[in-house]
Amino acid sequence: MAKNNKLDQRLGQIPAEIWSKITKIDELKGQWIAGARLSPQVLSRLKRSVLITSTGASTRIEGAKLSDEDVEKLMRGIDIQKFTDRDKQEVQGYYELLENVFDSWKNLTFGESSIKHFHQELLKYTKKDEDHRGEYKKKENQVQMVNAAGESVGILFDTTRAYLTPKEMQELIEWTQEALAEKKYHPLFIVGNFLVEFLQIHPFQDGNGRLSRVLTNLLLLKEGYLYMPYASHEKSIEDNKSEYYLALRQSQKTFGAQNETIIPWLDFFSTIFLKQSEIAIDLLSKENIERLLTQKQLAVWSYLQKVDSATPREISEKTKVAYPTVRQSIDKLMRLKKIERIGQGRSTSYRKLS
Repeated sequence: MAKNNKLDQRLGQIPAEIWSKITKIDELKGQWIAGARLSPQVLSRLKRSVLITSTGASTRIEGAKLSDEDVEKLMRGIDIQKFTDRDKQEVQGYYELLENVFDSWKNLTFGESSIKHFHQELLKYTKKDEDHRGEYKKKENQVQMVNAAGESVGILFDTTRAYLTPKEMQELIEWTQEALAEKKYHPLFIVGNFLVEFLQIHPFQDGNGRLSRVLTNLLLLKEGYLYMPYASHEKSIEDNKSEYYLALRQSQKTFGAQNETIIPWLDFFSTIFLKQSEIAIDLLSKENIERLLTQKQLAVWSYLQKVDSATPREISEKTKVAYPTVRQSIDKLMRLKKIERIGQGRSTSYRKLS
């Protein structure tokens, strides 16, 4: 069966709710492009935060135990003795590879050689993976579901046989390249199909799940979803891990049967991506204020977001910002309609508008 026809079958009659989510995602994509004029400092801070969040989430999905705080410490060069070398090595590999994708996606190609190179970079610090980094699997592997303790709780499915993997990967990559160039299908359907089939093949001995999420970032950046570095889809997957595995399996178990479908996976994928898109657009309204405030004004604003209310004197004491500057900051935040006054006279306090 021709690949195009195969995807036609796998998509079938796309449910209205999936189309609705795709339409909303593309509206938000347009809003980001129109509104994302954030300062380089704000974008850099957001990207750093997402790198930490995404690295923590993506490695925990596969059984690592480091929290986001642990990841941040590790990336600052602080060794954390309570974790295994493998956990720390996997975190460092993911962080550095994802950072490269975020910084250089325009110059990175999507192809077989780049996928193998990404795999090599992903596992470059893990000693146990030295003999198969950047190489397709030489022996059979299985997909196992892991619990919060990092222990296997069962085999989900058997993957493509090792001897068939090079052929299937070549066909999948070539079809994906052609389909994205041809634009017959919505790019989210093409990327979604690539992911579900890539994870069905499970082409590498280890690191397939993590690599699939890095490739998601690359492919969607190349398709114009430019907020990928500023909102983490890995975190949304971690928060819905059971549904993630279920959606993959519901689609993958139909492969090779008469009625192949990726609709269960696309439903999950579009739900997760819509959430990511909404988080990104929400950042525009939250972060816009940061371009309007000085550093000391921002300290006042940040403090007022953490408390129910506070007097100017309390704000000054807690933020170490001079009282006159606090008063100026309050005036500006009032004009921006970010805070409101409570009471009168000496007991006057201020709180964030809900």
